[in-house]
Amino acid sequence: MRVIITGTSQGIGKAIAEKFLQKGHEVYGFDILESSIEHPFYHHIEKSIADKELPLIDKVEILIHNAGIQKGEEDIDINLKATIAFNEKYAFHEGIKSVLFIASSSASSGAEFPCYAASKGGILAYMKNVAMRIAKYGATANSLSPGGVYTPLNNHIIENPSLHEAVLQETLLHKWASAEEIADWAYFVTVCNQSMTAQDLLIDNGEMNHFHFVW
Repeated sequence: MRVIITGTSQGIGKAIAEKFLQKGHEVYGFDILESSIEHPFYHHIEKSIADKELPLIDKVEILIHNAGIQKGEEDIDINLKATIAFNEKYAFHEGIKSVLFIASSSASSGAEFPCYAASKGGILAYMKNVAMRIAKYGATANSLSPGGVYTPLNNHIIENPSLHEAVLQETLLHKWASAEEIADWAYFVTVCNQSMTAQDLLIDNGEMNHFHFVW
């Protein structure tokens, strides 16, 4: 299948791209940075998802929105507005099979920085809107909301033993997810899944349900 994935230079996006390539799919990756992926079925497009001049890519079957930032007020513009515009360009046609948004556990908890949490919360609402609009094509739209994930963007936490332990204490399973695990979820939801749509899957090692009961 022909797949578009945004934010493929590192972390979750790169892991998702590599998963689809391993399975024999053709991948178009969008990122503002260069990619280290070398594969005959991989096409790297060095552009921001906010770019007004995006290339024409026919017959897109799967669209995965992973690109995002955490820079304050810009988060709304990139994570929400640009993602919406990008999706509107590529998602709505007869051949589409699945659209997936990589959101965040903060979309449900409200944790982290205000604009970031709001941008991801907006993605959940937009995902449900997309699900209603692409149902006529027999396609699904869903989202994944990871909690902590081991990616280069989190090195400032991972490489600080006391900080790392503190964040692990906030989960039930005392661990974070790997980027490869999120990629497995992304593949299942977009390729294997045929019936679930308009749903958000929380993958946070139980962080949302971690609480201290006081009688």
